[in-house]
Amino acid sequence: MDAQSRGRADEIDPADQWVLNSRTGHYELRPDDSAAQRRSRVTAPRRSRTTPSRPEPTTSPSVPQPRRGDAPPGRRGGRSRNGGGGGGGRRKKALMITSGTLALLLIGGVTAGYLYYEHLNGNINVTDIGRTGTGGFKKDQAINILVIGTDKRSGAGNEGYGDKDSVGHADTTILFHIAKDRSNATALSIPRDLITDIPNCPTKQPDGSTKEIRGTKGTRFNTSLGQEGRDAGCTMRTVKEVTGIEVDNFMMVDFNAVKTLSTAVGGVPVCLEKAVDDKDSKLKLDKGEHRLQGEDALAFVRTRHAFGNESDLDRIKTQQQFLGSMMREMKSKETLTSPKKFFSLAEAATKSLTVDQGLGSIKKLTDLAGELKDIDLKNITFTTLPVLDNPAEKVKATVVVNQALADPLLQMIRGDVSLTEVEKKEKASKQAADAEAKAKQDALLQGNRSTAGDIRVDVYNGGGPKGAASTTLAWLQNTKGVLKASNKSNAPAKVGATQLEYAPNQADQARALADMLGLPASALRMGTADAAAKTPMRLTLGPDFDKPGAPLGAAVPQQLPEDVQQAQADKAVCAK
Repeated sequence: MDAQSRGRADEIDPADQWVLNSRTGHYELRPDDSAAQRRSRVTAPRRSRTTPSRPEPTTSPSVPQPRRGDAPPGRRGGRSRNGGGGGGGRRKKALMITSGTLALLLIGGVTAGYLYYEHLNGNINVTDIGRTGTGGFKKDQAINILVIGTDKRSGAGNEGYGDKDSVGHADTTILFHIAKDRSNATALSIPRDLITDIPNCPTKQPDGSTKEIRGTKGTRFNTSLGQEGRDAGCTMRTVKEVTGIEVDNFMMVDFNAVKTLSTAVGGVPVCLEKAVDDKDSKLKLDKGEHRLQGEDALAFVRTRHAFGNESDLDRIKTQQQFLGSMMREMKSKETLTSPKKFFSLAEAATKSLTVDQGLGSIKKLTDLAGELKDIDLKNITFTTLPVLDNPAEKVKATVVVNQALADPLLQMIRGDVSLTEVEKKEKASKQAADAEAKAKQDALLQGNRSTAGDIRVDVYNGGGPKGAASTTLAWLQNTKGVLKASNKSNAPAKVGATQLEYAPNQADQARALADMLGLPASALRMGTADAAAKTPMRLTLGPDFDKPGAPLGAAVPQQLPEDVQQAQADKAVCAK
C-alpha cells in the first residue's frame, strides 16, 4: 500500500498515541482511557519473512502522568507561566536530546512503546543471505552498509517506472562506509551499467535449501540482483568483487520509499538551474527552487533526460543531491521537533525496507542508527566509482572502471581515510584517540619471540605486486627458515595495507615474523580468542608491500585525485 492510499478513518494516528514525558525526555503511551480504547483496535503486527529477534517487554511499565501544560505530540499545548507554549524550552530541549538523525531513532527512546515497537518490527522484510558478508557490523570497527534501490514495480502508481514484468535490478547502489572513529562517512555510488564479473552466489530458497547460482563474466552490474534468482547477498558479493570491500549488511528499498519518505518529511527541497519537461519521467518543473514529494520526488530521482548529458552518471549526481537534501531535511529543527513527522517517517521507512537478518529488527536498526547519529553532514561525502566508456562498444551503452582514478579512491575507503577535512576540534579529538590506539598497538611488539621453526603462517596477496605471495613464501622458507609457511595466492578481498592476523596465543610467532618482514605495529591484528594447535597465522600483503624484507611504503593516499567527483551532504547544489 502506498502513501496516498493510507489514512483510513479507523486507523490510529501514531502522534495521538504518545506523550512526551518532560521529566525523562522520552515518549510514552498516553495513559488516558480514550487512548487505551484506541490502542485496543490496533491490528496485530504481521510477521516479517524471517522472525527477527524480539525486544524483551518492559515489566509492569509505569507511565508517568504528563505535567500541567504538556500537550499531546503534534498539538499546541497550554500556556506556561511565562506566557510561552506548553513545556517551554525544557520540552524542546528534551525533544532534541531524544532525537537522532533519522525518525527510526525515536523508537529507541520510547519507554513503554512495546506495542508500537512490535508493529514496526512487523513492517520490516528480511532476506536470509546466509554467510554472505562479514556477519554484521561491529561497534568498534569501520562499517560498510550496502544501500540498494531496486526498479521492481510494486505499489500503486509505479506502472510507469522500471522494466515491465521484471523481478527488479540493482538500479541504484550506494556503498555507505562509516569511519571507525565515527567522525565521517563516504557514500560511494556504483553505476548500474558498469561491466563487471558477478561471482557464484549461494542463495537461500523458500524451502530453506541453498541454491548455487552460477556467476557471469563481463555483464552489467545491475543484474547482480533479481536476475536468475539472485538476492541482495549476490549484490554484496559483486560489490566486494568490484571494490575489494567486504560488506557488513544491506538495506534495500523500492520506488515506494522515495514517495513515502519524501511525503513523510513534508517534501524535499531541490534546486534547478533550468526548467525541465521530461516526457519519460513526466517531470515538469520551472527553473528555481521546489519542494518535491510523492510522485514528483520519484520522477526527479528517476529522470535520465532532464540534466547533464542525459546519462546514468548524471542521474547519479541528481540522486546524490536529492539524498543530501533529504538528510538535511531529516536533521532540520522542523523535523526533529515534530512528533507527527517522526512517526510518519518511522512508518514510511520500515514499510519500504528489506534488510538482511543482521538488521532484521527495530532494535538492530536502532543500534546501527546510534553509530551514525553524531556524524556531521559536512563530513559525509557522496562520490561515484570513476568509470570510462566501454572501449569494446561502438555505440556507448556501458562503462568500465577507470583504474587510475578508482584505485586511490578505493584505497582511501579501505584504509578508512576521510574524504573531507575534519574540523580542528574533531581532528584534535581524533589525534588523541589515534595516539592512544598507537600506544596500545606498539605494545603488541613487546614480548617474547618464537623461533623460525615454530612459526606457522598462510600468505595471501591482497593488493601487492603480482606474485608477491609466492616470492614472500620462498624468501621466508629459504632465507629465514620459516618452513611451516604456505602460499594461499590471492586474498578473498583486497586490503588497504599489509596486515598480520593472529590469535593471542600466537603473539610470540607474530612478533618474530614482524621482525623478519619489518612490519610496524600498525600491521598487527590480534584477535580475541586463542587458536587451536597448529593453526597458522594469516599474512595478507597489501599495496604498501614491495618485496619481502623491504620497508612498507605509503599504504593509503590521503587526498583524492582532482578528477574524482564528490559532494558533501551539507551543501545544496542545483541540478543542471
